[in-house]
Amino acid sequence: MFSNALTLWTGALLILSVSLWSCTTALNDGAADCCLTTSDRRIPQRVVTSFTIQTGDEACRIPATIFVTKKGLKLCAPFPSKNNWVSKLIDYILAGPLPKKPRGTCFITF
Repeated sequence: MFSNALTLWTGALLILSVSLWSCTTALNDGAADCCLTTSDRRIPQRVVTSFTIQTGDEACRIPATIFVTKKGLKLCAPFPSKNNWVSKLIDYILAGPLPKKPRGTCFITF
C-alpha cells in the first residue's frame, strides 16, 4: 500500500514538472528581434530617441546598432566601432537633451 502511494506521488510530481518545463521552454522559443542587415545611411539626430547594441551572439548573427525613432521605428545601423557617425549619434543620445533657454529674459551687461 505504501509503495503504491509513493509511486502515485512520484508519477504526479513527474507530470507536474514536465508540464512546467514545457511552459517555460515555450516562452523562450519566441523569435528574436534582430537586425539582419545594416544601412550606412545617416539617421538625423532629431528623430532618434534611444538605441540598443546588438552584439552578434546568440540569436542575432551580425553586430549592429538599433536606433529607435520618435515614431517607434527601429533602424539598423553598423556597429559603432566600425562607423564614426554611429558613435557620434550614440554620444548625442547619451548626453541627453540640451537645457532650454528661458524665453523673454533679457540680460543687460555694462
